[in-house]
Amino acid sequence: MAAQPIVHLIHSGGFYGAERMLLDHCLITPGEHRVVFIDAPLALLQRFAEAGVPSHNCRSLKELLAHLRQQPGLLNAHNFKAQVFAWACARRLQLPLVMTQHGFTPRSLKQKLYTWTSLRLCRSSHVRRVVCVAQSIARLHLQAGVAEAKLLVIPNGLPEPAPAIATGNQAPPLHDAPVRRDEQEPLVGFVGRLSGEKGPDLFLDALIGLCQQRPSLKAVLLGDGEQNAILRQRIEAAGLSLRILLPGYQSNMQPWLKRLNVLVISSRTEGTPMILLEAMQVGTPVAAFAVGGIPDVLQHRHNGLLATPLDSEELARCIGELLDDPIQARSLAEAARVTQRQHHHLPTLAKRWDELYRVARETTPV
Repeated sequence: MAAQPIVHLIHSGGFYGAERMLLDHCLITPGEHRVVFIDAPLALLQRFAEAGVPSHNCRSLKELLAHLRQQPGLLNAHNFKAQVFAWACARRLQLPLVMTQHGFTPRSLKQKLYTWTSLRLCRSSHVRRVVCVAQSIARLHLQAGVAEAKLLVIPNGLPEPAPAIATGNQAPPLHDAPVRRDEQEPLVGFVGRLSGEKGPDLFLDALIGLCQQRPSLKAVLLGDGEQNAILRQRIEAAGLSLRILLPGYQSNMQPWLKRLNVLVISSRTEGTPMILLEAMQVGTPVAAFAVGGIPDVLQHRHNGLLATPLDSEELARCIGELLDDPIQARSLAEAARVTQRQHHHLPTLAKRWDELYRVARETTPV
């Protein structure tokens, strides 16, 4: 008898870290995978369809229930709204349910309520297993009373890198910035949503001073979000509009990562960032705040440089050290490449997911 298909539920407005993880997961993990989006834009549906992953869009819980009655399966819910909908459907339709916890951003009252609700749902007997992408997330669940027996840590991973494409794979011109890594005219970058939890403002706190001290240094913030306008205002006020640029959201990060002398992760909260793993895979040195799952991946002075969370001055010193010592930067980047291959290799992690799905189907709720 064929195993139940795996139905992933996610509420998403674009192709970010969780969506990238989910697409790779569906393509590599054994089993029949389908994705059900909640209020997704057409471009996101098309991206999954073009990759060969069947997807469907639902706009309400009623519509989702009707869809799952016709096409049931083992549910895997990937963020808050999807978790609430998935829990309701699993309870109503008696479907096995797995929660994948990518991380929390409990900064506002609303976000704190989301976090509390998500943790409460994970305690429910209707949730068979809870997969956390970092040890710090698993500890939070244990503290909230989620049974240890249903918790499993499976970090994010990357598939084998795709072969380079000769055309259509180049980063757009960046004034006179180097096309490749250049120690004489270095380029430092931030990648992510321009929103509070990702800390683009903290990136500027570090980079404005560095750019003022180093006339050849340039920086980019790659992404879009609600802080775009205020970040531009800060850059203009510092007189750095030609040296700290905001090119917007990028669909292909590989050429950008190959250009960066340092990738900076200035997040206030994190799970295991996909962009961190991508930088490690291509050999881009990383300076980051030691938040969330990042210290699970990077060890200070072994395969990257870590700064105290929210301390932009310390982060700036880490960036400066990587720029001033290219031999150390290359050594850390090579160690990071080995770490990614050994511990964040998706074809290897897919075996753990396959076993997790088997157990979730066969066991009774915990």
